[in-house]
Amino acid sequence: MKKNMGSADKIIRFILAAIFVVLYYTGTVTGTWGIVLLVLAAIFVLTSLVSFCPLYAPFGLSTCKTK
Repeated sequence: MKKNMGSADKIIRFILAAIFVVLYYTGTVTGTWGIVLLVLAAIFVLTSLVSFCPLYAPFGLSTCKTK
């Protein structure tokens, strides 16, 4: 797995994940949509930690800075 996520991309994903979790636990978003947001938050955190987004790979996208 070649890294394809830059630091700005990772920070944005962490912030979105935090927002999704807060929306769920404050009861703003409940039910099926709440579960969907929690799953998305988990995916965002996981992809940020490994610096790889599987959706970027087929399109050849990368937000990493080139050396």
